[in-house]
Amino acid sequence: MEIGKLPNEVLKRIVFDNIKNRREEVLVGSAIGKDNAIVDFGDEVCILSTDPITGATKDIGKLAVHISCNDVASSGAEPIGVLLTILAPPNTTEEDIYLIMNEAGEASKTLNVEIMGGHTEITDAVNRVVISATVVGKQKKENMLDIHSIEDGYQVLMTKYVGIEGTSILAKELEAYLEDKIDEAKIKEAQSMGEDISVVKEGVICGEIGVNYMHDITEGGVLGAVWEGAVAINKGIKIYEDLIPIKQITKEISDILDIDPYRLISSGSMLIVAEKGKIPIIKNRLAEEGIKVTVIGEVIEKGIIMEKGGIPMEIDGPTSDELYKGLSIID
Repeated sequence: MEIGKLPNEVLKRIVFDNIKNRREEVLVGSAIGKDNAIVDFGDEVCILSTDPITGATKDIGKLAVHISCNDVASSGAEPIGVLLTILAPPNTTEEDIYLIMNEAGEASKTLNVEIMGGHTEITDAVNRVVISATVVGKQKKENMLDIHSIEDGYQVLMTKYVGIEGTSILAKELEAYLEDKIDEAKIKEAQSMGEDISVVKEGVICGEIGVNYMHDITEGGVLGAVWEGAVAINKGIKIYEDLIPIKQITKEISDILDIDPYRLISSGSMLIVAEKGKIPIIKNRLAEEGIKVTVIGEVIEKGIIMEKGGIPMEIDGPTSDELYKGLSIID
């Protein structure tokens, strides 16, 4: 099988279809394009998300905390705590574990979440460190996002730029390969993009404003997120390539590695669906926090489409992320 998340059709057939029991307390369960489970706790709901870090070897403690907190924020909720499971191979040192936990501790402090527990184990079942993070958040039930009210003409937005996480990981993991192809200053710029990996702030703000849907743009990039978003809201989506914000350094690295930046893991960017009347409020509130947001398309009756050079092209479902293709150059 290909490296990366299971393709959605396989996920449904062999994972989702084997979930045999449902409970009425679970308001949102496993589904394509939905980043969290949501459990009914009376006037409030508990938001839960879990994610591993597998595509990077550097900054993995920091990434583990941010990635799962991003998922919780996509429901408009505030993350509260995180549970970390660390599986490390036998050649791991105490210093390695310390560095991971120091990164995780600093990231949790930045986000005001607590590392509540977890599990740390040395095992020969892995050949490099694997971290899985589970994050818990809370939200007033009345503030849950309402995807069922989405209509044709609602706007599709994204924050920041495509490929934030992927560009940073590639620039760090492939620094030696890239150093004679790109200026050192540009490599440093690409590596620093990882500092913008959190979408917690925009998620909480947009939750307060009352947007209808959010999806953290992770594996599969912006095109994968749009496809999954359309499935989740049960509507069509049309986006425009020339409106999608992308940094020049992401383009350059993608060209060198022959990868598609629009299918590159993009943690740090949030996909948002909201009614037109709320767009000025969203832009103003996020601008106050220094967060770039761009309208890239709209909801349509059916179809998942990107218009490129005036030509509409169907967006296929996500497959293996372009990150793994890029990293394979050093295998």
